[in-house]
Amino acid sequence: QVHVVESGGGLVQPGGSLRLSCAASGSIFSVGDMAWYRQSPGTERELVAIIYNSGNVKYGDSAKDRFTISRDIARNMVFLGMGSLKPEDTGVYYCRVEAAIWRGEVRQSFWGQGTQVTVSS
Repeated sequence: QVHVVESGGGLVQPGGSLRLSCAASGSIFSVGDMAWYRQSPGTERELVAIIYNSGNVKYGDSAKDRFTISRDIARNMVFLGMGSLKPEDTGVYYCRVEAAIWRGEVRQSFWGQGTQVTVSS
């Protein structure tokens, strides 16, 4: 089984910064795409940023020019640097990791439990 754990959330003032971390652990043969999503109260979960297995990245419209996604392949970790935070960035941030447990297996998506980010003065 693969376990995904996010950390780094908290309360921050508007204009501030946070860095989220996500670690995948367990019986992992290989990791593929890694991504961050956000779910705010009353809204659907939306993509914030994704780093593909190739290393290419893509950002959701709300994250462009303010957030940076990066990864540590050796440690099966993905990070989200968030700057110039706004109240509308408030929500639960979830990490999704595509991973295969066995050689030749098609990678599946594994989700973490989420970490709360609150942007408020």
